[in-house]
Amino acid sequence: MVRIVLTGFRGTGKTRAGELLAHMLNVPFFDTDALIEKRVGMTIYEIFQQYGEEYFRTKECETIASLDQTDSVVSTGGGAILDPSNVAALRQGSILFLLTADDRTIEQRIASTGRPSLTRLPLRDEIRMLQAARRPFYIGAADFCINTTHRDANETAMVIRHILAEGTVTRRDAEEFLLFVKSTAIALEEAAVLERTLCTPGRDHITRIYAVAGYPVGHSLSPLLYNRLFTKYRMNCLYTRLGSPDFDNIIREAKKIDIRGLSVTIPFKTDALASIDVADEHVTAIGAANTVLMFDGTTFGFNTDWTGIREPLSHLKGSRAVVIGAGGAAAAAVYALQSLDMDVVVITRSPAKAEKFSGRFSVRVSPLSGFSCANPDIVINATPVGMGSDTRSPIDVSLLKPGMTVYDLVYTPADTPLLTAARKAGCVTIPGTEMFVRQACAQFRCFTGIKVPPETVRGCLL
Repeated sequence: MVRIVLTGFRGTGKTRAGELLAHMLNVPFFDTDALIEKRVGMTIYEIFQQYGEEYFRTKECETIASLDQTDSVVSTGGGAILDPSNVAALRQGSILFLLTADDRTIEQRIASTGRPSLTRLPLRDEIRMLQAARRPFYIGAADFCINTTHRDANETAMVIRHILAEGTVTRRDAEEFLLFVKSTAIALEEAAVLERTLCTPGRDHITRIYAVAGYPVGHSLSPLLYNRLFTKYRMNCLYTRLGSPDFDNIIREAKKIDIRGLSVTIPFKTDALASIDVADEHVTAIGAANTVLMFDGTTFGFNTDWTGIREPLSHLKGSRAVVIGAGGAAAAAVYALQSLDMDVVVITRSPAKAEKFSGRFSVRVSPLSGFSCANPDIVINATPVGMGSDTRSPIDVSLLKPGMTVYDLVYTPADTPLLTAARKAGCVTIPGTEMFVRQACAQFRCFTGIKVPPETVRGCLL
């Protein structure tokens, strides 16, 4: 038994379902709104009217932080999930269920209780606006989603109890998935951990699975990082590797096992678009996704690579930059640099990709011979050249000049041939590990709703 947390918008039935579930499981029940009302001495509506939402959210954070983490059922408002500190407190040692319902059902349920709107908008508009604003936070924070549109509180509680006892994956699907994973040359120790999680009699049915999807994936640091983060935040999650030359195979197997999220790497960041039902604004602009979440029958796509590129360069706004490459990482780099008002030239050997880049981003595209004419302040390697045992540099190192900033997005090894040459040439260098750390912070929040500091990520990689 673990702590069970129910969250969702008003009218989704989390309080009554939580009470019934706690009774079924014979554990205490706590409702954070009720605890806040007791602490302040007035109703939620009165708190909003007299002190405002900011005061309420402060009391909400205090209440959530004070919750007992022993076996219990907790119901908390959907607005609490917008604060990553609340999510971190709620998710530690817990399984978090998001309850949803369609807008009309929520409106009818709220209206029948006589509870007033929390904003000055008409109730229907309030529901629609807040649901849309909170959706990305809900998607990341919850382990499971239960639609209560056609379920009463007792049915909802029964569904949750069934998931806790049986999980969402059949043993046959688990065994077939394990065979697929083993065929991808996953490390034996990782395969053994996955097998114990999925196929061992008496296993824990509610462990959520995440993975890095690419080809190859043996070099990836993501399993090391995310498994350590899951342990740190006491989350019942496991991260593994899915390596296959066919991304469609990966997605098919991932859906079979109800995988929660994928870190998408080379060469599938653009291929992933065909498998995404809902893409965020950055994916749409970049044309590539490095993060895929599967939730409530829908596949969501995000791109966190661009933040990993932008943040270490944010002090160089307005510079001239060259991006080497024309894949998904290069697209994220161009998007990040343009957000910093930089003049960008893309260097690629592929005329077809050059045309695609020119049309998407309105940037100059050139073969390698155009490097010197660009006279860059910043050089970004967005190709896999230099990865692993590859001793090549993506450009002639004689082109590197003192004072340039050279950012190599390759992170294995940390000290690539390009970076070694750049230091000798008097350049400022940024290793790919920094990009990995920054994008991982954003990706972990997509995966879990928790905002992890960069220094914590760096510490997990040591």
